Amino acid sequence: MIIKKFQGKTEEEATQLAKKELGTSVVIMNVKNVKNKGFLSFFKKPVVEVTVALEDEQDRTTYKPILPAATVRRTVETAKQEARDRKKEEAKVPEDTADIEMPGKNVRPDQVETLEEKLESLHTLIEQQIIKDIGDIDFESESESDEQVAFFKLIYNTLIDNEVDEKYANEIIDELGKIKKKGAGIDIYLANIYQKMILQFGQPSGITPAKEGPKLVFFIGPTGVGKTTTIAKIASRLNVDDKKKVALLTTDTYRIAAAEQLRTYANILDAPFRIIYTEDEVKTALEEFKDQDFILVDTAGHSHHNEAQKNSMKDFLHCVDDLIEKETYLVVSATTKYRDLISIADAYTEMTDYKLIFTKLDETTTLGNLFNLKKHTGAQMSYITFGQNVPDDIEQFSPQNTVKQLLGGDR
Repeated sequence: MIIKKFQGKTEEEATQLAKKELGTSVVIMNVKNVKNKGFLSFFKKPVVEVTVALEDEQDRTTYKPILPAATVRRTVETAKQEARDRKKEEAKVPEDTADIEMPGKNVRPDQVETLEEKLESLHTLIEQQIIKDIGDIDFESESESDEQVAFFKLIYNTLIDNEVDEKYANEIIDELGKIKKKGAGIDIYLANIYQKMILQFGQPSGITPAKEGPKLVFFIGPTGVGKTTTIAKIASRLNVDDKKKVALLTTDTYRIAAAEQLRTYANILDAPFRIIYTEDEVKTALEEFKDQDFILVDTAGHSHHNEAQKNSMKDFLHCVDDLIEKETYLVVSATTKYRDLISIADAYTEMTDYKLIFTKLDETTTLGNLFNLKKHTGAQMSYITFGQNVPDDIEQFSPQNTVKQLLGGDR
């Protein structure tokens, strides 16, 4: 894994420098403002520093510790001392003490509680250490400790509790099992999981302007996931925050309420609005709204099991491929069962490429579906929504925050 810092006048400039050197697959791990140093620094504007990570082929077989040796050494020495203390205490523990069964080990409940406390505190440690230089580890350590075994079990159970699919949870634990570096403490294991999962989520991507003319943006997905409200939030952000001209179209002629809802938002934004019934009307709208920056299209939420409706939707999505630059976003609810999400995503994958928007995060306590669907589809993450307020309850997806929560951190 390559971890490197880049500086620029803006976050975008620093990110472009990173992509130019390392490629477009880099993932931003951290962004911060850095003050200039020196006698004349007072008169200079601060620069933006981004820390990026890139997983290369060698990372699949070779582990590189990302925390300084001193940190690992302290962790391992602490683990050793705790192991010695436990051995002394175990001699005093009655045989009928309730134990928790672990694979090949017995770990007491108080040990698991300690691990949970460490897991929570280590999130801060990761953020502080993740951008520091890699340290060499050259000291002896004991064989796999009770803490490490319990930690693996705790991570697995935490992922399962967050409804990460068992297949992906097992993959993560298998990756941990490949770490054979001497002195690999629990913070090393947790940091490795943290970075790997962030890289698997990838860099999120929101709506960007077209190189020339308006950008046509389709929003697809089943009924009841909040497509129309999501479009209103995005349109408001583009119009109010970014000062862009936005037109709103809807092809959802099945639900009058949905069309009227979008018309209301268009009136508030003073944006053009049309109801579209045919493919030819889409082409006419493109000509009519050629002076707009974005044309957002709400589509009807058909059943993904209906082949006729699927074919009709596919034709509609591709009727203007040669006429305009476009993007498509699949909008799904985080509360939907994973098995149903797979069925939905596979049906729309047959129609077109898309990016992912997850809605209703305020209605669920688990985020495993986000990781599951990303792994299943390989589609780029985009936005998340977490309420009905327009335009406030939407933001670009954050892999860092999501992985923290999947590993047991607070929201």
